[in-house]
Amino acid sequence: MAAASTPVDTVGLAEIGRATRRAGRRRQWKAFGLTLPLAAFLLVFFLLPIFGMLQLAVSNAELGEVMPDAAAALGAWDGDGLPDGETARTVAADLRRAFEARALGEVAARLNNEVPGYRSMLMGTARKLPETIEGDALAALADIDPVWREPSLWRLLKRTAAPYTDLYLLQALDLERGAGGDIRRRPAEQAVYLDILWRTLEISLFVTLACLVLAYPLAYKLASLKEKHANLLMIFVLLPFWTSLLVRSAAWIVLLQREGPINDGLIWLGLIDTPLSMVFNRTGVLIAMTHVLLPFMVLPLYAVMRGIPKAHMRAAKSLGAPPFTAFRRVFLPQTLPGIGAGALLVFILSIGYYITPALVGGANDQMISYFIAFFTLQTVNWGMAAALASVLLVAVLALYLVYARVVGIDKVGMG
Repeated sequence: MAAASTPVDTVGLAEIGRATRRAGRRRQWKAFGLTLPLAAFLLVFFLLPIFGMLQLAVSNAELGEVMPDAAAALGAWDGDGLPDGETARTVAADLRRAFEARALGEVAARLNNEVPGYRSMLMGTARKLPETIEGDALAALADIDPVWREPSLWRLLKRTAAPYTDLYLLQALDLERGAGGDIRRRPAEQAVYLDILWRTLEISLFVTLACLVLAYPLAYKLASLKEKHANLLMIFVLLPFWTSLLVRSAAWIVLLQREGPINDGLIWLGLIDTPLSMVFNRTGVLIAMTHVLLPFMVLPLYAVMRGIPKAHMRAAKSLGAPPFTAFRRVFLPQTLPGIGAGALLVFILSIGYYITPALVGGANDQMISYFIAFFTLQTVNWGMAAALASVLLVAVLALYLVYARVVGIDKVGMG
């Protein structure tokens, strides 16, 4: 006798579906909670500083904060010729008040960034201004310094009164705005930042290639050894991490100097007759940076090579492939993820290097990070420092996108 069929309990199935969805939402919330600390860390210590840097690169708040009435009057002026007497009177009054409040230095430094000498002009004018100006304010300013009769100064003040400026970004690209507001190349003696950027990229590329050439055979040898021997030798690869970067850079100065052990050894071997100049120049920078960054290339390569089954090479050789052909067609393609990860890591680290080039290099070997530190610490020109950092960030992102498009985003990782 056939068993009676049981009707489908639609109410029970609906309840099971709701319970499944609730369980899925709980898992999603748990996953979100686990990633929330990392997301908060990236937001606070990575994204917000980058946003602040980009904002500093275009910020133009000095005159608006120190001389708000003058900024409003200059903003309302059409910028044609010389301003009317009321605008000049407002600027003069705010100038005097800012000087008495000892707050004029920021505005003077901002003007001096565009036209050298305007800082002393502005401070000198404010020092000689009377508390109240009777009659023509523009004439009173011009009596103190004739430059106040030049329309270019007033147009500069109007640009400075705007909340944002492209001054620093243009200077970072060796550009400037002319008197009529047109963008043009800076004079040759001032156009230095693009050369510095190319120099930075050139040094970084050479260091990356040098690290790859040195690290690949080393990682290959480590991957072919037994694990206990490879781990022992890996200690020597990681040894530079246990030494201060400053100490390592200073040690290379001792090793590479004309009276150092490297020159003495080369002379003793008869390879050279006179000591080579290998420090405080490009040679010293390349050698020292390659030594410092070499472990960052070895580790990704070793991690990938260690995971490649040795049977692949044996199978290629058993099928008649010569050793070099087996390496080139079987082993090398499988190490591309390690090459991509190591090259990207070394290149990105090298373009931001500061201590090693500053100590081991000469005046013509400093990278862009040196000038970012110079504007930050010495001239306290935060806008210019942020603009150079922004240009470097855009260059790195562009190179990364090109790399990911040509090589493939899946080749960047090691999986």
